[in-house]
Amino acid sequence: MKIGVPKEIKNNEFRVGMTPASVREVTARGHQVMVETMAGDAIGLFDETYQRAGATIVPSADEVFGQADMIVKVKEPQPVEIKRLRKGQTLFTFLHLAPDPEQTRRLLDSGAICIAYETVTDARGGLPLLAPMSEVAGRMSIQAGARCLEMEAGGRGMLLGGVPGVAAARVVVLGGGVVGTNAARMAMGLEAHVTVLDVSLHRLYELDLQFGAMLNTIYSTIDSIEEHVLGADLVIGAVLLPGAEAPKLITEAMVRQMKKGSVLVDVAIDQGGCSETSHPTTHANPTYVMYDVVHYCVANMPGGVARTSTFALNNATLPFTMALAELGPVKAMATNPHLRAGLNVYKGVLTYKAVADAQRLPYKHAEEVLGISY
Repeated sequence: MKIGVPKEIKNNEFRVGMTPASVREVTARGHQVMVETMAGDAIGLFDETYQRAGATIVPSADEVFGQADMIVKVKEPQPVEIKRLRKGQTLFTFLHLAPDPEQTRRLLDSGAICIAYETVTDARGGLPLLAPMSEVAGRMSIQAGARCLEMEAGGRGMLLGGVPGVAAARVVVLGGGVVGTNAARMAMGLEAHVTVLDVSLHRLYELDLQFGAMLNTIYSTIDSIEEHVLGADLVIGAVLLPGAEAPKLITEAMVRQMKKGSVLVDVAIDQGGCSETSHPTTHANPTYVMYDVVHYCVANMPGGVARTSTFALNNATLPFTMALAELGPVKAMATNPHLRAGLNVYKGVLTYKAVADAQRLPYKHAEEVLGISY
């Protein structure tokens, strides 16, 4: 198979779809990999390193898309990239389609086979390709939130962990999954007062066993969200419904009542955000202030630590990339239900229910379009 790795073009996105180590694994099995020149330069993955791993360096994205059977990326394709997709070509990347009807329409029109990292599953019911980026985003959310609490950034002028004799900040994390756990861990490490809210009693029990008295765990209801959000100095939005649009747990009315200079870091913004006042921002212009609350809503947070993120992501994606290359997309998905769960668009047909529900579109089961009995 011919695999293409284009340079990412989203604002301040420096991750790359395959590392040289991943390229070497694939080329050692007889497949070809074409990497757009300077795709990894910003994070120290130079063309020469890719060449030594067996890749062919090509001068433009047009050549990558034009020659490859499968495109391996990081972020959702931008409009100019979608125009380059061919009917039947495989796209393997993050998509986050639920809150993005325009991208959905364009991918359907392209006729490509689009497999989303964020909906690939594992035998434990987890999301193995989303998890490493969720770990990064969860940890970064506290770094970003701590910075936003500073006066110069518009915040309350609070040190997250306080100092002896002065109260630490109150951090509220909505969601106890991978993002929320990593955010809580970092915030506790900085000696903040941390509360996690979740609707899963089992997950709250696990967090209580893991962190003990250092962490306050609360069952999530409208009342408890309102109470803790209004009392928080820093709120981390870490909710996730796999492949679906994030629920709006924080209303505009709540934000109006939050403390002046408090901070909301909405990590769920990739899936539409969990606050009614959230809208996507970029690394170039990451924050805005609404009702005296600082909002940090960068839609590709892990891109800010692109080297760490690239290696973490490749550790997870490589086995699936290998399977797609070795077997081809149809056979690979037919034999692996976890990879099949990643199929969102197949040659003009929407195949993921949560996206269809969010956009009120018809869809077919992945098994149906792949010709598999279910």
